[in-house]
This record gives sequence, C-alpha cells and structure tokens, in this order.
Amino acid sequence: MANELVSPYMAHIFGCTNDRKGERQSCADNNSQALKDRLKEAVHEKGWKGKVGISTSGCMGLCAKGANVLIYPQQIWFSETRPEDAETILAALETIVESC
Repeated sequence: MANELVSPYMAHIFGCTNDRKGERQSCADNNSQALKDRLKEAVHEKGWKGKVGISTSGCMGLCAKGANVLIYPQQIWFSETRPEDAETILAALETIVESC
C-alpha cells in the first residue's frame, strides 16, 4: 500500500540526463551529467544536504532546449544549460534556502 508523505526537501533539483546517442538532440548533448554532478557537489559543500534533493530525470519533453533543470516545487526551469551554468542555478537555489 502506498504511503503519502510530505517531501523532506525545501527544494528538489531535477536534471535531465537523457541521451539519445546522437539520433536526435537531447540534454546529454550539453554535458548535463557533469552539470548535475557539479550541483550535487555544491549542495553538499554548502551544507544543504537534507534540505535540497538532487535527482536525475528522464526526458522533460523540451529536448531542443536542453539541457533542462527544474527546481521543484518552486517551478523554476532552466533550459539550454551547461556545466558552467551551475553558479546561476545555485544562486536561485540559495534564495530559496535562505527564505525557508
């Protein structure tokens, strides 16, 4: 039986790492795994572990705008991201963490 719970995170980052192996454009084309890894490392470094979740997601449906990153439940969507955009995403996340 399913148990309905409240999320333990104030924010949860979902980073698409879908890879279509060159058949069509996908988030992996913009090195989305490296971006997700950098975000995860930064969350740990900033002491946000347990407050901010980081998960790999499958396709979010906007592959042409990838790599895509979603911060939920705040509904903040970043598109056309690359690993060097981690600081921009972290700045948005910092605003969330500080306000809670």
